[in-house]
Amino acid sequence: MRYYIGADHAGIDIKAFVKELFEERGHEVVDLGPFSKDRVDYPDFAQKVCKKILEDTGSFGILICGSGLGMSMAANKFEGIRAALCHNEYSARMARKHNDANVLCLGERVSGQGMIESIIKAWDKAEFEGGRHTQRVEKINALGKMGSCRV
Repeated sequence: MRYYIGADHAGIDIKAFVKELFEERGHEVVDLGPFSKDRVDYPDFAQKVCKKILEDTGSFGILICGSGLGMSMAANKFEGIRAALCHNEYSARMARKHNDANVLCLGERVSGQGMIESIIKAWDKAEFEGGRHTQRVEKINALGKMGSCRV
């Protein structure tokens, strides 16, 4: 499995740890930066990662910022991306099993290394269940094709 990883300055410390954990599990990880702690804007790295995932069918992404919120919001603007902000094993497992999430978002300032390791283990073990969840994921994907939704 190929993963593309990106962060902002608030997620860079944990990025190397996350990359190593995925590589230990046998995955290829392509680091799209940044490579220093200089201040950067998270939407730029969300865009880099999401574009690569959309070009490379079957690949996944990992996005890290301080809280994970900004990265997840930015990533979910891309049609075909289902980014899940996960702070525990359960949310990581369900994001894959029920929502077929293709991007894992993490918050460096929210989760410690032990929790992040548990999240990655749960994410990596889980697979999309399909079945009744397929129709729901198709509805999520259709929302991206609708453009601006106003209720």
